[in-house]
Amino acid sequence: MPVTPTYPGVYIDELPSAVRTIVGVPTSIAAFVGWAPRGPADPYHITSWDDYQLVFGGLDANSPMSQAVYQFYLNGGSEAEVVRLTGGSDTASLQLPDGPRLKAASPGSWGSQLRARVDYNTKDTTDATLYNLTVKDTGTGAVESYLNVSDDVTAPRALAHVLQASDLVAVDSDGDKRPTAHKDLPAGTDPFADGHGDGANAWYTQAGSVTDKTTVAAKDYIGGAGDNFSLNQQGIYALRKTDIFNMLCLPGTADENDVLDAAIALCVERRAMLIVDPPAAWTGVDKAATTPHHLTGDPAKNAAVYFPNVRAANLVHDGAVEEFPPCGMVAGVWARTDVQRGVWKAPAGTDASLAGVDSLAVKMTDLENGQLNPLGINCLRSFAVIGPVTWGARTMRGADRLVDQWKYLPVRRLALFIEESLYRGTQWVVFEPNDEPLWSSIRLNVGAFMNNLFRQNAFQGRTPQEAYLVKCDATNNPQNDRDRGIVNILVGFAPLKPAEFVIIHIQQLAGQIQV
Repeated sequence: MPVTPTYPGVYIDELPSAVRTIVGVPTSIAAFVGWAPRGPADPYHITSWDDYQLVFGGLDANSPMSQAVYQFYLNGGSEAEVVRLTGGSDTASLQLPDGPRLKAASPGSWGSQLRARVDYNTKDTTDATLYNLTVKDTGTGAVESYLNVSDDVTAPRALAHVLQASDLVAVDSDGDKRPTAHKDLPAGTDPFADGHGDGANAWYTQAGSVTDKTTVAAKDYIGGAGDNFSLNQQGIYALRKTDIFNMLCLPGTADENDVLDAAIALCVERRAMLIVDPPAAWTGVDKAATTPHHLTGDPAKNAAVYFPNVRAANLVHDGAVEEFPPCGMVAGVWARTDVQRGVWKAPAGTDASLAGVDSLAVKMTDLENGQLNPLGINCLRSFAVIGPVTWGARTMRGADRLVDQWKYLPVRRLALFIEESLYRGTQWVVFEPNDEPLWSSIRLNVGAFMNNLFRQNAFQGRTPQEAYLVKCDATNNPQNDRDRGIVNILVGFAPLKPAEFVIIHIQQLAGQIQV
């Protein structure tokens, strides 16, 4: 605030800095949506395959998503958001003796493996309101213990309060009654040993039996919120609860047109890319070349389709080689390329190898590849010594005849990266006085961000003037816009296009006679 001098001397006035550093957003967070045997339905952030195994149960024969996540991490992926679909499975419950009923934290047959035990060895054994509760998941071995639980629903240690942190169970009733303790056991005895969950002398309470519903339909992916699209937060729209994701994988939905339409709309909304698996009709190169994909139109600029499927060992079936959709592997290659080279590098070429692939469902020649590439279909190829690689870097608007500005995948992904980074990095501008001091600060900060990308070789051009521009002044902010509370910022960049076709010109030179 301004200094008000009242006496002769020196005053210190701290001025706000005009520098507001814009930080680039992550570019390689993958989102996976599909059925899993266990885990939360809301988006769950994981950073490793071990995380997925712990939370969602690992590989499962009925879960294409589990295979895709496994292949994502096998190929260099790092961070992911996982949305579990339950297929309408029921939720297991546990009725504590003469007390409240508990339910599994999420639907599915995994909850049938829960066991709960009550004892009265509390901090004050004379207090008839307290008890201890121990819950075990016999499927994973996870155990949760809650000491000194109170049957007073208003107490800090009320059952509903202490179970808020539980990953295994939740309260299905008020919890206002102290349950009867289970049978006391000698020290060293396993209180959850098999065969002791029934009768008057039961050691624990066993959860009821529940059967999984492993089939998920389009409605499970799309969810519903009436006619209000913006309020929908079910299925894939649960990703609206996440901060950011950059790639969306929906293994097993290659022919679910309603799901693909919803997914591409969500990706446009969230500035993300949809990795599309080949439809079942694309059984060969000819079919892929003559059977148009369902996704067309401008939103397809935020999607990329890969062909063919991959053949890899299925660890669930003792390593038998089976066919899988490639989206998980491709997402891993994108993430790996972003880390090694940057989002402006095409995730294709000899460095874009596919780990864990035994073979490709369709082996293509160069001429066959030449049929699909001009159509915007990215091919997976296998070469001697190099092995299987991604051999295409076009969006689904990348067909030559479309002449679209978003033809190339790295150009589109770089644009989305810049858009999201500037969207987040310029929030401070809102409600600032709209005049030259603000415009100058905007040019300074946005220009610094773009210059940093230029120094990382993200753009064409030898100089910053050739590579990018940032314009925010009186010429693009007329008085009429200022009166309406609008500030216009023009940011342009010269993207790098991938060297898709390498042509070597060879000429024979005749010997020259020097005189």
